[in-house]
Amino acid sequence: MIGGRRPLPGRKLGDRRVRVERPHAPYFRWSGAGQLTARAAASRPTTASGRWWAAVRALFLGRPLASDEEAGERLSKKKALAIFSSDAISSSAYATEEILRVLVIGGAVFLAFGLQIAIAIAILLAIVAFSYRQVCLAYPTGGGSYSVSKVNFGRRASLIAASALLIDYVMTVAVSISSAVEQITAALPVLLPEKVLIGVIAIALVTLGNLRGLREAGNIFAVPTYLFVGSALLMIAIGTFRIVILGEHGDFPRQLADQTIATTQSAVALLLLRAFAAGAVALTGTEAIATGVPAFKPPEARNAATTLAVMAGLLGVLFVGITFLAVNYGAVNVGGADGQTVIAQVARRVYGDNSIPFFLFQGFTAVLLVLAANTSFNAFPRLLAILAQDGFAPRQFGFRGDRLAFSYGIVILAVVAGSLVVAFNGETHLLIPLYAVGVFIDFTISQSGMVRHWLRERPPGFVQRLAINAVGALLTGVVAIVVAIAKAPTSFIVLILMAVLFGVMSFVRRQYDQQAAELEVREDVVFDRPHREQRVVVPVNGINRTVVQAVTFARTLAADVRAVYVTEDPDDGEALRQRWQRQLPGVPLVIVESPYRAIISPVIAYLDVLDKAWPPDKEAPITIVVLPEYVARHWWDRVLYNQTARRLKRALLGREHTVIADVPYRRGA
Repeated sequence: MIGGRRPLPGRKLGDRRVRVERPHAPYFRWSGAGQLTARAAASRPTTASGRWWAAVRALFLGRPLASDEEAGERLSKKKALAIFSSDAISSSAYATEEILRVLVIGGAVFLAFGLQIAIAIAILLAIVAFSYRQVCLAYPTGGGSYSVSKVNFGRRASLIAASALLIDYVMTVAVSISSAVEQITAALPVLLPEKVLIGVIAIALVTLGNLRGLREAGNIFAVPTYLFVGSALLMIAIGTFRIVILGEHGDFPRQLADQTIATTQSAVALLLLRAFAAGAVALTGTEAIATGVPAFKPPEARNAATTLAVMAGLLGVLFVGITFLAVNYGAVNVGGADGQTVIAQVARRVYGDNSIPFFLFQGFTAVLLVLAANTSFNAFPRLLAILAQDGFAPRQFGFRGDRLAFSYGIVILAVVAGSLVVAFNGETHLLIPLYAVGVFIDFTISQSGMVRHWLRERPPGFVQRLAINAVGALLTGVVAIVVAIAKAPTSFIVLILMAVLFGVMSFVRRQYDQQAAELEVREDVVFDRPHREQRVVVPVNGINRTVVQAVTFARTLAADVRAVYVTEDPDDGEALRQRWQRQLPGVPLVIVESPYRAIISPVIAYLDVLDKAWPPDKEAPITIVVLPEYVARHWWDRVLYNQTARRLKRALLGREHTVIADVPYRRGA
């Protein structure tokens, strides 16, 4: 609605003459035979601010990738092991500590049960991983338990599984990052006051790595993962040799010597169950590979199943080995401000206090824990994309960014997880109680769905597969109940959040269903040429090139065209009318007085008057409101233009029988 520049001259295309702006990027091509066809080509930024922003994006995210380059972004088994297994493998850095934190309540004598509990969890891990291999092979499109439950149990069960997964993916990021910072402060206590800031920066770096795309994320994450695995296996081998062959043992903290609880059978059983529930966090992340099967190189399902088996084996060895060393060396975290985690105490004992190998191991552990969050940064956006495709999440989550990553999901995950780190002051032990409850519910739904899948499909050899998933469903169901009871009342928070997510996803789907019903067009309906009358209203603020272009465009739409000028000064309006009649004859100018200096409401009131003046026995016409808009040249002066047009557009949006048309006017170079 503010003036601009002279249009560029027309250019002949075939037997037509069209008016074009400066062709910064070829949006269209003339295909002959009187047909103008849109060309699918990436457009170059047309403004200085757009070019600046594109340069920044290219610097941090890399060049945009075309859709047909996705195959080159697929992961090999070695890279996929680093990306999808880093969460599960890194849990060995804090799962042992959570077991011992519970057992220490009963005194030093109960710490010996830590190894038995770790072995029991490792056996459960093997069963769950073996069961999920069947999911990879049966559902190669990914989605994990969501896809399994949707096919076999329907919408409600699938949304329960999805809500549990989404919560656990968020908790994975928060817990992994917080634990990573604790490993850093264990080696460098001077950084303890800055642990929250370090955690937030780590989340930002992982987010940036994932926005660059899968292939580069795999290159970044593979080396630290394998360095941690190698150094941890070396530590376990050295420590086991010293304990078993040399008879080396440690002393438990003195304050635990006389501490004990009543050794009734029920008290012991309750303590062991709580310790088992605390250590069950070691199983989180097991499903990530089944969720991300499409990210693997062909054959996707077979490669994913193999990677899952390797991951389970590595995690079992690391978890049991570290627990064995911690129990024999008396490495327990009894609280305090020294920031000494259990795995740091074990590393000090094996590699030497403040030695170079110790600092290297702590560095590998911290980096792996930071990168373990990448499991969620791969699985969480993919699950959201699947939910978006099914109509249970906003469709934006299904869009890929320039680097073929689901950018919206990545950013949402980073924001929520970062908020948790800040809210819980980066304390892993405070975040852990919210962990693992949902994942075992998810395990149970998934394995139960696989049981129904084999009963329905009955392929060759289905009895063996059915038995595997039935055992997995039974065990994970029992563990889900145990974990929920042992972690009560904290576990109730997770259940409430799951219910909220279930309701939100159901609401989104209902909204999309209602929209589809409103917009549906029956196949038997034939639409003739439009017969409704049209009239055009052009709000103006004077006579300038922007207004002239908008009025010229309006006269091509209908015979009934009128301009509307809102003013608080009648004399100013009359002066404009005289000039208007001289320069724009044939288009009446309506002067609307606004003594209270409003602009939007007088225009709407005038449109209402037009509607009421229309004969009631005739079908109401379509009112086209043409808005002249001046295209600002720079980002810093956009605030100076078109504010009234934007406000009017918002006010008219949804008005009955009203169409809004923007006519942008661009200034020449």
